[in-house]
Amino acid sequence: MSLKKIDPTKTKSWDNLNSHYKTIKSSSISDFFKENPFRSDDFKIEWEDFYVDFSKNIINSKTIKLLIELCKEVDLKNSIDKYFGGVKINSTENRSVLHTALRSKEKIFLENIDISKNVKEVKSKLKKFSNKIISGKFKSSSEKKITDIVNIGIGGSDLGPIMVTHALKHYSNHLKIHFISNVDGDHVVETLKKIDPETTLFIIVSKTFTTQETITNANSVKKWFLSKYPNGDVSKHFIAVSSSIEKAKKFGISENYIFPMEDWVGGRFSIWGSVGLSIMLSIGPDNFEEILEGAYEMDQHFKDKPFEENIPVILALISIWYNNFFNAETEVVIPYSEYLKLLPSYLQQAVMESNGKNYDRNGNPVSYETGNIIWGSTGTNSQHAFFQLLHQGTKFIPSDFIGFIEPLNNKNDHHEKLMSNFFAQTEALMNGKTEDEVLKELNELKYSEDNIKRVLPFKIFQGNKPSNSILINKLTPKSLGKLICLYEHKIFVQGVIWNIFSFDQWGVELGKKLANNILNEIQSDIIFTHDESTKNLIKKFKKNS
Repeated sequence: MSLKKIDPTKTKSWDNLNSHYKTIKSSSISDFFKENPFRSDDFKIEWEDFYVDFSKNIINSKTIKLLIELCKEVDLKNSIDKYFGGVKINSTENRSVLHTALRSKEKIFLENIDISKNVKEVKSKLKKFSNKIISGKFKSSSEKKITDIVNIGIGGSDLGPIMVTHALKHYSNHLKIHFISNVDGDHVVETLKKIDPETTLFIIVSKTFTTQETITNANSVKKWFLSKYPNGDVSKHFIAVSSSIEKAKKFGISENYIFPMEDWVGGRFSIWGSVGLSIMLSIGPDNFEEILEGAYEMDQHFKDKPFEENIPVILALISIWYNNFFNAETEVVIPYSEYLKLLPSYLQQAVMESNGKNYDRNGNPVSYETGNIIWGSTGTNSQHAFFQLLHQGTKFIPSDFIGFIEPLNNKNDHHEKLMSNFFAQTEALMNGKTEDEVLKELNELKYSEDNIKRVLPFKIFQGNKPSNSILINKLTPKSLGKLICLYEHKIFVQGVIWNIFSFDQWGVELGKKLANNILNEIQSDIIFTHDESTKNLIKKFKKNS
């Protein structure tokens, strides 16, 4: 019942794509536009408040046709049905992958049990609790209103909540939201400087309540809290999002304030449920519901639309086209909104933890590239940083540009200047600047012949750099839910085609286990067998710490 195990490179469509690549790899995107005046209409998807333009890519209609044939040959539709249907597609951990159930409006059955009822109950509990905090009805130990929230978690328990709360800052209420993730004590100390323990609520987010970084930080925060506020009641200032009720209670948390994490929700896809409590506290339950609504609408789009009109499918296929045929190792995500500055970091975990796999679903080493290195920053800041490499470097780097038609704050020339840069950069990446254009420009500037010879090659831009443009009407909770969900489904499609398991993360475990062993060595007089480099590093640290 798990996902089919089809090596994509053994399919007929992969062979056809290889042949097609040889004929198209040197094609000019600009020439495609000259050949087809309707290209921008042919290579776009308009859906609700989203306008996705993928015309500035080294593709033609045959490319899309062959990529969709690949989807059919690996039976993507069947995989999508299993994904939403609760089948245990996370086979290595024997789990279903049902974060979509946290935003669904339908009944969802898992092993003949309707889990939608439980989802509604948890959501109701989160909503009631959030309203009590936001309204001030929930009081601290000294009967004061809560002013600050500190989310203590790491990985999916941090990157999603911090990204969304920052992205929706415009919609935030009076509560100040803080995040502690890194086990680096400096992170803890600097955060605690900003808060008053008497009016602060701490959320410990850990499924097992054993995550080293999170529990170390939680214990340090608890110790600080009791030292600064000896009369404080831990049960009125600490709550938990966890599956381990007993461990949370032992910490001092009231069972009434332990919110569950389900086994069928992976950490990096968990913002839609209890892990999103800090988001709900920041923007209120109604806005949080809008995030879920947007994600649900994207779920329906992904499930129902034919592949050629399906935004996550098309973007996933373009990504595979570049990764597996053009040997592009990285993709850059550039949001033209300061509110979305943490989106690239969030997507790094979502994409690279999911699809950074070197064994296929048959348990065999893969013979082809999987995963993408994701990076990025906001425009226009990034234009003054790494765009030099995009325009004139030797790397082939496809890009996603994300922008909004309507600004959230007062409409002025700031937003027009921002978006003019968005559009100009995608055009410049595609068209570049030819030698003739540079010569004309230098002659108009009255450069001498010697100076022209000297600077000419440095002012030429090769162009033909591909990009997707995702243009959204406005950054709202609902549109953000759609955007996050779009990338979730893109990840899923890539994993299906690459024949890998996208929903486990065994690669996270090895370093953590070794770190625990080394910690024991640092805290004792024994150093076990290591390579000489690691052994000397441990000795140097112990000697001088």
